[in-house]
Amino acid sequence: MTDLLMYERELWERYVHIAGIDEVGRGCLFGDVVAAAVILPQGLEIEGINDSKKLSAKKRDALYEQIMDQALAVGVGQVDAETIDRINIKQAARLAMKLALEQLSTRPDFLLVDAEKVDCDLPQRAIIKGDANSQSIAAASIVAKVTRDRLCEEVWEARFPDYGIAIHKGYATKLHREKLSLHGPTSLHRRSFLKNMEVEQLSLF
Repeated sequence: MTDLLMYERELWERYVHIAGIDEVGRGCLFGDVVAAAVILPQGLEIEGINDSKKLSAKKRDALYEQIMDQALAVGVGQVDAETIDRINIKQAARLAMKLALEQLSTRPDFLLVDAEKVDCDLPQRAIIKGDANSQSIAAASIVAKVTRDRLCEEVWEARFPDYGIAIHKGYATKLHREKLSLHGPTSLHRRSFLKNMEVEQLSLF
């Protein structure tokens, strides 16, 4: 069983406020990429926490509430489709992480980041599959995932009711491709992503 506090315990000997940072929506055809930064109290161990992709929606929602209640600070950053098209998805994900970091009410001493580097002057460590190996990063992945899913279900679904966004969450599923073929892209679709996929009768403009 993975010790999700292995990195944190090592760092707590020198640092008080460790922020985990992760993003979701990198592979979507639609909508913002969303990142979260979370600082949890030293010694806190949250039962059942894991990579958000490995959890049910019900479990994610329950853990989200617990994280929001117990965290010392939480920040969320979003970068929209237009910016993603302009600067590319890798740079947009990094920007979302930086924006999330800037939203923290407590300045962290050290960053644990899921396989990325955040553009800032703070000491940091990139961890491959960090959301499955660090509690702080897992917490950030859950906050980012729940935030983005709620945008899909409560905001973007209402704005674009013909696209099934609440169901596919913007990913390139069969349903999403069918809706794109039928209706064409919305103003929140990532044009740079659509150019790389084949959708029958898809009009980009």
